[in-house]
Amino acid sequence: MSLLIKNIKSLVNVLEKPVKWVAGKDMQSLKTIEDAYLIIKDEKIADFGKMESLKQDDFKGEIIDAKGKMVFPSFCDSHTHLVYAGSREIEYGDKIRGLSYEEIAKRGGGILNSAKLLHNTSEDSLYEQALKRIHEIIGFGTGAVEIKSGYGLAVEDELKMLRVIKRLKETTPITIKSTFLGAHAVPAEYKGKQDEYVDLVINEMIPQVAAEDLADYIDVFCDKGFFTVEQTDRILMAGMKYGLKPKIHANELDYSGGIQVGVKYNALSVDHLEFTGKEEIETLLKSETMPTLLPGAAFFLGMIDPPVREMINAGLPIALASDYNPGSSPSGNMKFIMSLGTIKLRMLPEEVINATTINGAYAMGLNETHGSISKGKVANVFITKEIPTYDFMPYAYTSHLIDQVILNGKVI
Repeated sequence: MSLLIKNIKSLVNVLEKPVKWVAGKDMQSLKTIEDAYLIIKDEKIADFGKMESLKQDDFKGEIIDAKGKMVFPSFCDSHTHLVYAGSREIEYGDKIRGLSYEEIAKRGGGILNSAKLLHNTSEDSLYEQALKRIHEIIGFGTGAVEIKSGYGLAVEDELKMLRVIKRLKETTPITIKSTFLGAHAVPAEYKGKQDEYVDLVINEMIPQVAAEDLADYIDVFCDKGFFTVEQTDRILMAGMKYGLKPKIHANELDYSGGIQVGVKYNALSVDHLEFTGKEEIETLLKSETMPTLLPGAAFFLGMIDPPVREMINAGLPIALASDYNPGSSPSGNMKFIMSLGTIKLRMLPEEVINATTINGAYAMGLNETHGSISKGKVANVFITKEIPTYDFMPYAYTSHLIDQVILNGKVI
């Protein structure tokens, strides 16, 4: 199948030479082609350029006229928990009354509440709920997403979550990466016996996850009140023995050492990072690990914002992800995440576009195939409605500006 998109007002984030990420001051650069065309063949980007160079008479296939509209690479959302049961709006009132994330968790809310709901939900029901969210984020322009387990906190429930993620991989057009996050919280029955739960994760969960080939990555919530650096170290080592590459929840609640242990094990990304200082920045600069910020969670929880300007000025790359989950970021709208990046984090429009595309792709191991307009990459793109500039995407923060979504070269 061939598809031509012609008369594109602006083709956004064109990378003619492959890059692993965009870092530091380079994040302010964004190559576009005005009055452009894009040709897709066999699910891949085949060609692009200015309309004046297009030989349309030679083209055989479907044609879309995008006059007045822009074409972006699809968003790459590298951190979500979108497989979950029910919702947690009851805790919303507790947040409004001033209870902290930690206080809600200590009362049996938070992640433990989601674990209870998930335990009582069938795999089929869990799949149907998650499928609706997948279709939702596709409509928001996301073409690749990482989904974590972590609301099971027991062997069979963690496996149930991961099997649902596998079904979503097999039955939807979006690109999905799966992450095992058994160390998301400590179950109530292991209170005071946290090391025993770590043993369960290492000795029972990881081998079964690997045996069924259910995960690409392994993650740990290494933070105040959750898992220590030493416990994280043990879990990551065990996961790596089974071929699971590390990712880390780190420094959301305090200076936890999570960034350092993530870099120690060459984690693909370290995520959250509200508490990031000079030592953490220096550690990241010496690594191949992507610092990934989740402004939706900080916004929803009323937390401090990470020092993004210091990080970029130091030369780091930055990815932005939604953290779509029922407790701290109940939205998978990556356009809104771009807006939070500009409004709350004071990032430039060019920076948030790079952070939600090519850098997000790197943070999920997909930078060679996703995240930019490049020949040979998977044809995951979206066509906007008529907008004046690409800056308008984060600027118009509640407007739905996506007209058509194309995944794997097919109009969705």
